[in-house]
Amino acid sequence: MPDSETNEVRKRTAPVEVPDVTDRRLLRLLAEDATRSYAELGRLVHLSPPAVHERVKRLKREGVITGTVATLDGAKIGCPLLSFIHVDTDGWGLSGPVLALRDLADVEEIHTVAGDTCLILKVRTRDTQALEALLERLYSIEGVRGTRSFIALRSYLERGPKPDIP
Repeated sequence: MPDSETNEVRKRTAPVEVPDVTDRRLLRLLAEDATRSYAELGRLVHLSPPAVHERVKRLKREGVITGTVATLDGAKIGCPLLSFIHVDTDGWGLSGPVLALRDLADVEEIHTVAGDTCLILKVRTRDTQALEALLERLYSIEGVRGTRSFIALRSYLERGPKPDIP
C-alpha cells in the first residue's frame, strides 16, 4: 500500500527532544491534576509562574502535551460497561469505515496492534444491548472477519502516561 494511502493512519513527526528533569516533573504534576495554576506548579518545581507558563507552551508546541481533558466517570454519565474489542480484519491497517468509528461516543480508543489480532478498541456503553449494536456495526464493515470482546469487571487503574523522574 503506498504511503499516500496511509497518511491518515500514520503521521510521521520529527523527533522531539526528551524533556529535561524539570519538564518531566511538570508533566507528571499536570498528568495528576491539569487544573493546577502556574503559580502552584512553579512552587512545586521551583520556577516562577511565567517560566512554568513558557515551558508548558513549549511542551504543547512540541506536541508533548497533546490536550487537556476532564476524566469522566463512565458509570455516572450512563456508560458503565467498559469493554475491549479485538477486531480481526482481512488486511492490516485501518480502512475509512473503521476510522469512522472514532466519531462514535462509545469508542474511546482505537489501536493497531501486533499479535493475534489486528485492532483493539476500548469502548464504554450503557449496557450489553448497546455493546451488541456496536458489534453489529463492526461486522457491517467490509473486511472485518471477527471480534473477541472482553468486558471489564472492575478497573483498578486507568491513566495516561506519566514520565519517570530520574
